[in-house]
Amino acid sequence: MPLNPSSLKKDSFLNIFKTSQVPVILLVTVFIMLTGNHSLFKGIFKIYPLTVANVPFLTSLALFFTTLTAMFLLAVCHGKATRWVLALFLIVASQSAYYMDHFGVIIDTVMIDNVMQTNAHEFAGLITPALIMNTILFGLIPASLVLKFTPRMTNAKLETKARGRALVLSVILIILLIVPFIAGYTSFIREHKIVRFAANPTYTSYSVIKYVTQQFSISKNTVLHKTAEDAVLLDPPTSKKELIIMVVGETARADRFSLNGYHRDTNPLLAKENIVNLSNVTACGTSTSVSVPCMFSSLGHNKYDKEAALEQENILDVLAKNGVEILWRDNNSDSKGVATRMVYEDFKTPTYNPVCEGECRDIGMLSGLDKYIASHKNKDMLIVLHQMGNHGPEYYRRYPKEFERFKPACQTGELRDCSQQEVNNAYDNAILYTDYFLSEVIHFLKKYDNHYETAMLYVADHGESLGEHGIYLHAAPYIVAPKEQTHVPAILWMGQNFEYQAKDLEPYKDRAFSHDDVFCTLLVAYEIESKTCEAKNGLLARNHNLKSYVGNLKTPAPGPAVSLADRPQKSI
Repeated sequence: MPLNPSSLKKDSFLNIFKTSQVPVILLVTVFIMLTGNHSLFKGIFKIYPLTVANVPFLTSLALFFTTLTAMFLLAVCHGKATRWVLALFLIVASQSAYYMDHFGVIIDTVMIDNVMQTNAHEFAGLITPALIMNTILFGLIPASLVLKFTPRMTNAKLETKARGRALVLSVILIILLIVPFIAGYTSFIREHKIVRFAANPTYTSYSVIKYVTQQFSISKNTVLHKTAEDAVLLDPPTSKKELIIMVVGETARADRFSLNGYHRDTNPLLAKENIVNLSNVTACGTSTSVSVPCMFSSLGHNKYDKEAALEQENILDVLAKNGVEILWRDNNSDSKGVATRMVYEDFKTPTYNPVCEGECRDIGMLSGLDKYIASHKNKDMLIVLHQMGNHGPEYYRRYPKEFERFKPACQTGELRDCSQQEVNNAYDNAILYTDYFLSEVIHFLKKYDNHYETAMLYVADHGESLGEHGIYLHAAPYIVAPKEQTHVPAILWMGQNFEYQAKDLEPYKDRAFSHDDVFCTLLVAYEIESKTCEAKNGLLARNHNLKSYVGNLKTPAPGPAVSLADRPQKSI
């Protein structure tokens, strides 16, 4: 019987699928590009609208990212592990795509760090029916098909040749795609980095590898480097002791505080207190895992590095060495390494927190503080309260029902299922609860006003995007982060015996400050002086002459924003 050439070709083509893993890898590549890269192509189309003139370059970009993804998968999938690696990438890509598409986030090292530090309660809030459906349709089902139909590698030599040919052809194709549009690619790569960050799963994989590398590079047994070793306590032994509560806010944006001009009355209680509202404060990062350790370190935003921060003393260490009793109470995930050497109490469960109604409330962190203060009667004290605040996306869970003033409020973590007004209402209600909590902190401190130098400092760790520019939540790369994520509220209240008063600092309420200023502000609040603060900002001056100096000022001097710590001082 004569052989049919077409039949031979057909059999040969089918044999490739039966004997080589390359076609399966390429099919998975195409599937992920079609189902998991909506954010990437949305960003590309925003830069280069779909017009006849742009079609050639848009086609080139689509093929470019597809080819890069194919090369990546060809490089990481080998032998018996191929089917499992491909299945894993399908599942991860489906979930990454969900969060990028629905919240506009970027899966970088900061976001991965947030995920790794998310507790079970917070994680449960991120699990939605849409995420589950997306994972099943675009992750689990295709992954099961890959596990079932990916051929086993029967001939290593032939498989290596097939992969080699595929990689060579991919390189040639990339060159052919780039050369005709070299100017376009140069502009795209140089000016539109944030769009490239949405490439799924390549950038996600790069971020995971980088994050793991960073974790291994952090030594667990390093010697703790000293900070502000020259610190000197200036406070006379006969003076009243300091009692300061610092509230570390969570996910609060400055433009949602009515104290900063927001049209809704979200701060009705704080408005009645004699506070200094700092309207121009910038966060060190866009996530808790960066901002919290950064604000307590002496490094500052420009020099902040997670490893460096963990390997040196922070402001709590410096204060403790100078006789200040430190207590950290946490109703959030944890202190992010800041309070590892301090007394730490977890208020996320009813074990410590007596106010838990489905979710433990921030107000519960005030419980038992009277007993703590009584046991440290003759000591300076700093009590840090780390809020749950406005942690998203389930803003409606962050406050008791009686604080749901703005209605209707979004009742789901699936923010895109709610109208913009409903999202705003839920978020603003949570701000209203923070207003109540801070007012209660002030009332608590007033009880001790005759016996201590009392003060409250509130600073939020970062802000939040609520749908502006299609972005939700936070943790955007700082270089491109919108102001909604970096402009944070900060408030200072001072008791009658505190060294400085609201009228002294009022002229500086609109000056530019940042998390970088927290270190020296706390140091000076306890009347501790160090050369570490000579070149740094701080809300408070470095000596006791602030009152007489500010008293001679009618208005802040014009010019670039500076802190009081940078102003000329007389010697004590």
